[in-house]
Amino acid sequence: MPIFRGDDAWGISLATNHLISLGHSRIAMIGGTDQTSTGRDRYRGYRNAMEKAGLTVEPEWRIAGPRTKQGGFEAAPQFLALKNRPTAVVCWNDLVAIGLMNGMARAGLLPGVDVSVTGYDDLEEASIATPALTTVWNGQREVGRQAARALLEQLNDVEVHGGQELIHPELRIRQSTGKPKVAGLSRA
Repeated sequence: MPIFRGDDAWGISLATNHLISLGHSRIAMIGGTDQTSTGRDRYRGYRNAMEKAGLTVEPEWRIAGPRTKQGGFEAAPQFLALKNRPTAVVCWNDLVAIGLMNGMARAGLLPGVDVSVTGYDDLEEASIATPALTTVWNGQREVGRQAARALLEQLNDVEVHGGQELIHPELRIRQSTGKPKVAGLSRA
């Protein structure tokens, strides 16, 4: 039986490359751990995009942690305390991103203006967050559709080949990302 899943390394690279295209060169990654294949894949996608663009990946810019809103919220002070703080963040998922944006807002920053933030999963909450979250749609519906098709074929005695099929995610650009804020300029 084949395995169907979203291509997490590709998806995170989409978000990272989007931030790079806006002019960000100091980009952090927050949430998740290397204890799961998904965590390792997403971190690899972030690192690969940064390295391909010739950008440095500083170890302290990787803030691992729970994949929850509370985890993102609790990571905000650690992120805000970084020396030479990154201007953008790729979050492990939408929940971490929304929690991080809440923590930034509580500290007086405007996500999407002062710091760009991306999520992953394209949860319904992402489009109604404040600001609306730039995120990666991970293809879960397509994964389910293909898995169901393979199962039905197997039940109908159709030969189904094993292996892994990766679904290519898509970037959903919204309000939580923008060009890096120029130091010394205030908001109008």
